[in-house]
Amino acid sequence: MRSKSLGKLLNIERTERGAVLTTDFGTLAVTFHAPDTVRVQAWQADTERETFSYALADRPTAPFTVQWDEQAGMLQLKSDELTLHIHKNPVRLQFFDATGTLLNEDEPAFGISWIGHQATAYKTLQPDERFIGMGEKTGNLDRRGSGFSHWNTDFFGYGTESDPLYASLPFYIGILPRSRRCYGIFMDSPVKSHFNFGASNDRFASFTVEEGEMNYYFFAGTTVADIVKAYCRLTGTIPLPPKWSLGFHQSRYSYYPHHEVRTLAQTFRDKQIPADVIHLDIHYMDRYKIFSWDKERFPAHRQLIADLKNMGFQVVVICDPGIKVEEGYEPHDDGVAKDVFIKYPDGTYYRGQVWPGWCYFPDFTDEKARQWWGEKFAEYVQSGIEGFWNDMNEPATWGQKFPDLVEFSYEGQTATARKARNVYGMQMARATYEGTKKLMNGKRPFVLTRAAYAGAQRYTALWTGDNTSSDEHMLLGARLVSSIGLTGIPFAGYDVGGFVGEPSVALFARWIAQGAFAPFFRCHTMINTRDQEPWSFGEEAEAISRNYISLRYRLMPYIYSVFYEASKSGLPVARSLALDNPYDDRVYNTNYQNEYLFGPGLLVCPTESTRTITKVFLPEGKWYYLYNNQPYEGNSEVLVESPLEFLPVFAKAGAIIPMQSLVQSIREAHDGTLYLHVYRHNGSSDFVFYEDDGQSYDYERGVYHRRVIVYQGASHELILEAAEGSFASTFTNLKLILHGFEEEIGDEVLLNGQPLATADEELALLDPLPNFDPLGKPILRVVQQNKTITCPLVKQRMVFKW
Repeated sequence: MRSKSLGKLLNIERTERGAVLTTDFGTLAVTFHAPDTVRVQAWQADTERETFSYALADRPTAPFTVQWDEQAGMLQLKSDELTLHIHKNPVRLQFFDATGTLLNEDEPAFGISWIGHQATAYKTLQPDERFIGMGEKTGNLDRRGSGFSHWNTDFFGYGTESDPLYASLPFYIGILPRSRRCYGIFMDSPVKSHFNFGASNDRFASFTVEEGEMNYYFFAGTTVADIVKAYCRLTGTIPLPPKWSLGFHQSRYSYYPHHEVRTLAQTFRDKQIPADVIHLDIHYMDRYKIFSWDKERFPAHRQLIADLKNMGFQVVVICDPGIKVEEGYEPHDDGVAKDVFIKYPDGTYYRGQVWPGWCYFPDFTDEKARQWWGEKFAEYVQSGIEGFWNDMNEPATWGQKFPDLVEFSYEGQTATARKARNVYGMQMARATYEGTKKLMNGKRPFVLTRAAYAGAQRYTALWTGDNTSSDEHMLLGARLVSSIGLTGIPFAGYDVGGFVGEPSVALFARWIAQGAFAPFFRCHTMINTRDQEPWSFGEEAEAISRNYISLRYRLMPYIYSVFYEASKSGLPVARSLALDNPYDDRVYNTNYQNEYLFGPGLLVCPTESTRTITKVFLPEGKWYYLYNNQPYEGNSEVLVESPLEFLPVFAKAGAIIPMQSLVQSIREAHDGTLYLHVYRHNGSSDFVFYEDDGQSYDYERGVYHRRVIVYQGASHELILEAAEGSFASTFTNLKLILHGFEEEIGDEVLLNGQPLATADEELALLDPLPNFDPLGKPILRVVQQNKTITCPLVKQRMVFKW
């Protein structure tokens, strides 16, 4: 069997924004989806065509035109932002940006080719071209020289080079350092696929789908951020999560019985370690059966949940898809009666073994089954539960050989597991989100998933599964989350401390400091391991944990505002340095590839637990060490001290960081003062500060508080534009904290033309811990001397000038 490619052009049919081209081997359709986005489809005569995609958000685009220019050997289609050349003999594609710069082209000899029913797009591998993205993939930030597969897999204790893992996010960004351009490609096929970025060859990059049509979207943009935004315009953005889900989560496999859970919650409060969420793993259930409770371990679960809420804790319960085959078990009997389970081709239900034993599995590609599943959460919701953790949804079964011939509805089209497997976890998350949202009467549910496909961000957060307790996995976690963020899912995290194995004291302390700057922040460990709560590793680790968790809670106004931006644009919360610095080789250096920006203003430099001095890369600009304001010039590699109590974190010059007083849970009221940290910069910068009630969808009706904050370095001004929205801010006072301005600001600053007094204030970012060290050494106390200004906070425009 030989490879055959799109050949000589036989016919062209013009379409509204593209063309369909028939060749002597296969058919090609190209369609401009937006001015910066082209869809490419290619198929053979006997190929099953796709009529819809689970990945797409189907958001309308503004009207635009595509120019058509046919020449003797080439067809040119052009929008304002992207030009496509289609060569006729053989049919090959070239993509150019608005300046005429070549971004990407088919490999001339191979183009789009088939080996049997396997379709591959071969792309010319350009000199120095780099590749980033691909979601939940191990390995280096730069994917060049590597290959990957997308096939959702339950991978217990995966290694730092293992592939595939739990989620399939087949979107990557090409970086062209020589022309300083970039582009994106999303291959929208849930069938098992393979990507090769010059692995085992020096001629091409390629992406392959094992069967079905070749279907991909090409994105052009001037920046990596433009590409990510275009991808998220296609696949959707996150709904605003409940604010409590951005706090600290404590979990293990498993907390039981009920008095252990109460003790856990009370210990957090007694030790004044902030936390919002306790997760219940599979032992809360009656013999692992979903939608049930173990009556001995949890005899009064509703009272427990109510008591925990009064203490400021939400409960998240694990939800596995397997429905135990057991007559008399209501979900089983009702599921059989309503025919919602996946089947073999002979019409009998598929059975697989998982935690409860032999199980049936809901067909989440069937609207009827999704509705059935969502309704089953009624008792959970009535019990006061607002968080739902979807696990084992690759789907995972004992033996790890889920049969390919099992059939799914696939919205009435019927498909085997070869097509449905990669979307199964996403559609389970969808069913969970839609069902609980309907049941919760206007409150936002929190959904967490292990398995996912492109577009899953519309329903769920994602965590990186069964990692291990090692420095390598801690650093890999930072890289995975940044990569997942580049592929449209900003709400992601890892199991702090590692799920498999046991961390050392130093590793846990370092990991929880890093986790405080992860979008999803949870400690979790498996059964039969040592306790892994913040106080379980001795006084020093407890103190470090308290400080970094407390810092996260002080940062909550900043974090929630960054999540708001993610919900609008799709930009990640944890941002790989490649987002803003794609052409700097040092970003991809293995010594620095784990660094990321947490929101736009904080640079986090993950560091091994064994290092007390580490070398970090500071991108162009100026940076301030977060803990003492020490300035550093960017575009440099510098040595910094990194004892366990200090994870290297820097604030970007021009950063605007809103903070609040320390609270022990999101439910607890802060002191009413917005602490607005501004870092000196010669240029200008801005930040969108955002508030709403944190729990409802009223923001969709304008019940929010949004204001743009602009810093103008040249004119020495800070402007808080008038607030938008009808939500009354929870902040009534403003404390403006100016970092690095000591020589510029006197004793008086003007607010809207009227003088205000300034003061020098010692500000503790990390609180001291009395009696922590037997020698009285306050090793965690770090203070900054800053100019501060205090005044009432009003909705009207506020202009500070000095």
